[in-house]
Amino acid sequence: MTTLKDAADPEVPPVLQPPTKKVRRRRRSGWTTKNIIAYVILVPGAILFVAPFAWLVSASFQPMGEIFSSGPHWLPKDPTNIGYRRFLGLGHLTRAQIGAGTGDWRWFARSFYVAGAQTVLQTFFNAMAAYAFAKRKFPGRDVIFLLFLGTMMVPPQVTLVPNYLVVKHIPFFGGNNALGHGGSGWLDSYWGLILPGTVSAFGIFLLRQYMRSIPDDLLDAARIDGANEFRIFWSVVLPLCTPALAATAIFTFQGAWEDLLWPLIIISNPDHITAALGLALFAVKNRTSWNFLFAGSVISCLPMIVIFSVFQRRFIQGIALTGVKG
Repeated sequence: MTTLKDAADPEVPPVLQPPTKKVRRRRRSGWTTKNIIAYVILVPGAILFVAPFAWLVSASFQPMGEIFSSGPHWLPKDPTNIGYRRFLGLGHLTRAQIGAGTGDWRWFARSFYVAGAQTVLQTFFNAMAAYAFAKRKFPGRDVIFLLFLGTMMVPPQVTLVPNYLVVKHIPFFGGNNALGHGGSGWLDSYWGLILPGTVSAFGIFLLRQYMRSIPDDLLDAARIDGANEFRIFWSVVLPLCTPALAATAIFTFQGAWEDLLWPLIIISNPDHITAALGLALFAVKNRTSWNFLFAGSVISCLPMIVIFSVFQRRFIQGIALTGVKG
């Protein structure tokens, strides 16, 4: 049996001695090699994906002649903000610049309103449906959920015409009678832009998978204390689903902010044009004014960059945890 005195004796066999510096150095060397390999692979990929956006930002501050000169200029030689001022319709513009076409900062305000309202409504309704599918038992629950998942396999282009007809024939809106005839319904209105996107099968699936991991004992304890189902949903389930809610909210806001096809179909009034639609129409009308289009593209990307940067940790956490929940 080895005693403390033997352990301190330098003549004790090397097996009982602490690890040598050579072993520690070998471990540190292996850890560094793995990181070097990871950086060698990831850094070129990051540069490849960031480079087009970096050049887009640089080109938005360049005059037209500098953009199409030989070779791309990563730093503008003669920077100017005329593209941003003209696209937003701000500042003092010459008559020629105004006649060539300007954008409208209200496009982005409308897009923020539509995307924000759609995000709040869709997150709330998706969470309620996910709670019913995850924690409530009723006849046909699994069959109904499978039908919801089946809608994810239908391309959105297939449902454009049916959705248009439904929106057009909404009763008592836009001059329609009780049968949905005689007017335009929700066409050319914020109702038509917001309400058709208030439920998402993907969002319900994502939240349901996360809610299934919440122990039923917490819900039973709340019922014993006298809480009703909505109180349990609001005070117990939702606070535990913050990462998943953040992930679905980011997905929803991104989809609503970048949506072009649906506003293009139902909107004809300039007072309801959103950012994506306004940018597309601006490109058609001013196809040679690339510096102005680049400025509008940079502005349209900023909200998504800011939102993802602020909620990045919650977003990644929600996706990672939802993917491993059964």
